[in-house]
Amino acid sequence: MREVTQQSIITFFFFFFFFFFFFTLIIPSMAGDSITPTQPLKDGQTLVSSNKTFELGFFSLGNSTKRYVGIWYHKIPIQTIVWVANRDNPIVKDMGGVLRINNDGNLVLINGGGNVVWSSKIGTNLNDSIAQIADDGNFVLTDNTGTLAWQSFDYPTDTIIPGMKIGWDLRRGLNHSMTSWRSTNDPSSGNYKLYMNIHGSPQFMLHRLSDSVLMFRAGPWNGLGFGGIPEMMIYNMFHYEFVQTQIEAYYTQFLRSDDVITRLNLLPTGVFVRYVWVEKRQVWHQLWATSKDQCNKYGVCGPNGVCNTSDINVCNCLIGFTPKSPKNWYLRDGSDGCIRKTELDCGGDAFVPVSGVKVPENSTVDKEMSLDMCKKACAKDCSCTAYATVNISSGRGCFMWFGDLWDIRTFADGGQVMYVRLAASEIRNQNVNYSDSSKEGMDLPLFDLDTLKMATDNFSDSSKIGEGGFGLVYKGNLKEDQEIAVKRLSRNSTQGLDEFKNEVTLIAKLQHRNLVRLLGCCVEGDERMLIYEYMPNKSLDTFLFDVTRSSSLVWKTRHDIVMGIARGLVYLHQDSRFRIIHRDLKVSNILLDKEMNPKISDFGLARIFRGDHGEDNTRRVVGTYGYMSPEYAMDGVFSVKSDVFSFGVLVLEIMSGKKNRGIYQPEIYLNLLAHAWHLWKEENALELLDTSIDYSWCISKAIRCIHVGLLCVQDRVDDRPTIPCVVTMLSSETITLPQPRQPGFYTRANDLPPKWPTKKNQESCSINEVTLTEIHARW
Repeated sequence: MREVTQQSIITFFFFFFFFFFFFTLIIPSMAGDSITPTQPLKDGQTLVSSNKTFELGFFSLGNSTKRYVGIWYHKIPIQTIVWVANRDNPIVKDMGGVLRINNDGNLVLINGGGNVVWSSKIGTNLNDSIAQIADDGNFVLTDNTGTLAWQSFDYPTDTIIPGMKIGWDLRRGLNHSMTSWRSTNDPSSGNYKLYMNIHGSPQFMLHRLSDSVLMFRAGPWNGLGFGGIPEMMIYNMFHYEFVQTQIEAYYTQFLRSDDVITRLNLLPTGVFVRYVWVEKRQVWHQLWATSKDQCNKYGVCGPNGVCNTSDINVCNCLIGFTPKSPKNWYLRDGSDGCIRKTELDCGGDAFVPVSGVKVPENSTVDKEMSLDMCKKACAKDCSCTAYATVNISSGRGCFMWFGDLWDIRTFADGGQVMYVRLAASEIRNQNVNYSDSSKEGMDLPLFDLDTLKMATDNFSDSSKIGEGGFGLVYKGNLKEDQEIAVKRLSRNSTQGLDEFKNEVTLIAKLQHRNLVRLLGCCVEGDERMLIYEYMPNKSLDTFLFDVTRSSSLVWKTRHDIVMGIARGLVYLHQDSRFRIIHRDLKVSNILLDKEMNPKISDFGLARIFRGDHGEDNTRRVVGTYGYMSPEYAMDGVFSVKSDVFSFGVLVLEIMSGKKNRGIYQPEIYLNLLAHAWHLWKEENALELLDTSIDYSWCISKAIRCIHVGLLCVQDRVDDRPTIPCVVTMLSSETITLPQPRQPGFYTRANDLPPKWPTKKNQESCSINEVTLTEIHARW
């Protein structure tokens, strides 16, 4: 008995000293989420937010002996610093340090020698203040009443996380800007600064500090996002806010879901990047970066030049301009820019629309003017060279530019319309006269111009419902209370008389519930207009790529849209009188009626085949890059399988809510087709689906749609199914589908368009959702 008692006592003391020693070791690292006047934070301890998302403490980088106080993600194994207090005043590791609340209520960082190396510097005494790491990553200092005295969100370093601001607090003279680290292992202030320029229309600017060179300009806020970052509209996981008052101007972002971790980071190399954390792969995934293409470099094409990554030459001149240095331009150095072909004479000048652009730098701004008032104001001032609307969502506001136009670029998707001033003689050179003879062969009701003017309130801005490279679209009301859509082709439209007549003569003969109905046309003098049935829900892209409207595209709606497009194509390829190849199938050409039924539109590029003949070769490659099949884009060969390829791109875009011409998995620069293929091979196809839809009850159908989409975009023509087969595949889950092969254009998303073979057609493709119709002789 005595031996048992002694053994129990020994065991008790063993465990007592073990746990005492254990807790002695771990207690220094457990300091809750707050610092108080009586509870400082010592080197070796950390604070963790209550939701366990963020952690604050001391850290070193690489083999450095320098110590910093910073904030990082608590649960992410890759230590990712989002804020640094003493970035330019490190403490020495061996001497230690302490972060505490001083007698005056300030936060102070004291090194081992007792010297203050960093302070919150609030300039006032606080009673019983407390510093806490909040759930959103903000380190806040409050007094005993809970009043905010200081916060880390007011002082970004190289990273912006949701809830932080970039901009100005004019009351306190605070500039919420970002400065890069000096290197990946040195958080001290580096050579690049991103800030908001509040002169004119506020926008981000990225400067290299060593020589004051402007590296990147985000473009002004256009009501939906910054004009130079159309990718902001793609991802519905983010909610953006832009605020401008007399006392502040700033941009901030919030997440729509707590499941997403994202950050904006200014790298030591001067690249501005958006990352998201991919939990499954345990990596930071790059969604967007200023380095994604050369057109993001400020002024790369000089004054009056337009940068276009879809063009082999990259730099082009605005309409009515010519290269200032043709030799340098030929050598692909566009830095000298462009000069006018014909000088302005003020009295007879007119304006030409340029679509899909990031508007130039340095404008005057009036936020209340209508676009029509803006045009009149610019026309009255002989020095005004261009104008545009400020807010593309409301149509309000006026930008006006004077002198040369700098830092313009075009986008395949996104951007806005700018109106450029040209001399009257130059306008006439750009126009084409269309006589009444152009009405011949148009077996369709003709509308007179006065009727359409009355129906559209004289083509007023309030009646405008859309625009593109072809011109403008207006909503109209006829006397019979019939709603119509009037497509008014611009005099400078890239869509010519051949395309106009082709659409009129072709679509008038087509009748199917999934094809848009053409009611008539108008040809008077220079005017060319097409009158359609009005589609109250406009085009599919206005839903699919809109961060606020995409959630209304529930699974059933998306599936029905895919099936409707497929059935419309079956009619074109097989069931109509002639075999018809659309050649320009894309989301903006899919219109939606009030019940969200899809209707294929825009038959200006369609071709008819009689009998069984179903393949041809063209001297003119037309369509939209990103939707064109490889054999068509490269060699001008088109067939029903060309439409199948475009349909496959559509299916993948509808399922994912992403545009093909984007960057997904930036570490290897995959576009949507390559990204979908990559996920399919890894058996992770469901990761492709838009996060805004609930597909939990129809997973097999969702995977089947992706499967069929990949079959349609296969590189080899013979591997692709016909559209009737596609309908069967989508309608029946009992049919076993073949495994898809590698898709066409399995290339980096930011590559230039494919290079045409030396002895083949050398044609251009659309960069702004319309068709270029330049004709070149066949070699």
